[in-house]
Amino acid sequence: MPSAYANPYTVADAAPNERAAFIRSAYLHLGVAILGFIGLEWFLLQQSWVPALVDMMTGGMSWLIVLGAFMVVAWVADSFARSSTSLGAQYFGLILYIVAEAFIFLPLLYIAANFAGDDGIIVKAGVTTGFIFAGLTFAAFATKKDFSFLRGFLMIGGFVALGIIVVSIIFGFNLGTIFSGAMAIFASVSILYTTSNIIHHYRTDQAVAASLSLFAGVALLFWYILRILLSFASSE
Repeated sequence: MPSAYANPYTVADAAPNERAAFIRSAYLHLGVAILGFIGLEWFLLQQSWVPALVDMMTGGMSWLIVLGAFMVVAWVADSFARSSTSLGAQYFGLILYIVAEAFIFLPLLYIAANFAGDDGIIVKAGVTTGFIFAGLTFAAFATKKDFSFLRGFLMIGGFVALGIIVVSIIFGFNLGTIFSGAMAIFASVSILYTTSNIIHHYRTDQAVAASLSLFAGVALLFWYILRILLSFASSE
């Protein structure tokens, strides 16, 4: 029988065993991506040059440049991960995205690890993110509802959020806890949308691309959950 990679079709049209294999593969890749991110971040935070790099990344308008570079790299990584001709290219895209996320997270995690006043704040953010992700995943699989209609909301919301972030960097004002809460909701919607696509719309050769999209949503949710916890810690 020809492989699903050689003759891809949407998950909704796949046989039950192929659909189950695709879903297992997508979540296995997600798990490996998260473990890879954790390992790389742990390694980076042990390096003596990290404080200087954090200062360089966040000083003045540097964060705007870092954010722009991350968006370009993320787009390139996603393009590779969606390759329909090379499994190697897909893995390259996923690895590239993990590395990009590790570096853009570095300033936030450095602050959380060294200045939050709570040694367990990163773990708390991770556990909270995990519970929310599990709840959203259960909701998507239990209802089997097609949430592809959320695409327009995510596109518009993403552009609005990006505009607000850029303006805040240029004019130097703090976006605050309310914005972080709104972005946590946005990330949750993104996870729900991607999970729905894994059930209904991805091709059977796109397990790596599906895992990258899930990882992006989980990372975004973790980012803003951690920011919310940091804001609470600083106000105590």
